[in-house]
Amino acid sequence: MITTHMTPVPRSTVVTYRDDGPLSRGMGMLVAGQLPPLPPLIAGAFVVGVLLLMGVAGSEGLAVFVPLVTLLLAGPGSSHPHDGRFDWLVPPALRVIEYAFIAACGFAHDVNPVLIFLLLGALAFHHYDLVYRLRQHVYPPPWLSTFGLGWDGRMLVVALAVLVDLTAAGFVLLALYLWALFGWESLTCWLASPRTGVETGETGTQD
Repeated sequence: MITTHMTPVPRSTVVTYRDDGPLSRGMGMLVAGQLPPLPPLIAGAFVVGVLLLMGVAGSEGLAVFVPLVTLLLAGPGSSHPHDGRFDWLVPPALRVIEYAFIAACGFAHDVNPVLIFLLLGALAFHHYDLVYRLRQHVYPPPWLSTFGLGWDGRMLVVALAVLVDLTAAGFVLLALYLWALFGWESLTCWLASPRTGVETGETGTQD
């Protein structure tokens, strides 16, 4: 088993997959894990879907409601152990909401598609890296979700950029920041992790 001694073992891999930011975790502390995470998130996903279909994410002054609705409904469930039969659906649902919101804001405000995919690519890289490292028992440091802003913080940053009419600049700055943060942290984490199995195959043939 591959382990790292620099970071603690997460109490739940499903909770870690959520990629909650400080705001979401703070709301979870208020309910102390007593709120099931999936039903409120389903309600939030429905509301977000309606808002996006109505063009709210592309209307100046109203885009902020999408991340706020998601935060209010999904944030309190962040402290739950996610040990229910279908609680594994929570992280992918959060990914769909975050990615759809970012794409909707970008295309509605004529952001260059390259910039949209650059930002989405940073998120996809981070979430893939997060899943893969947990499967290898290489755990992310606790500060990563804070400096990475979490799904809640990133959506609010995009909403703020839309409200101040700096959508393209917001996409550029956020994408560059996240690529630098996630790329550097992933590289240093994997380089610091012990490798097993490589030397075993080489030394087994020697007498």
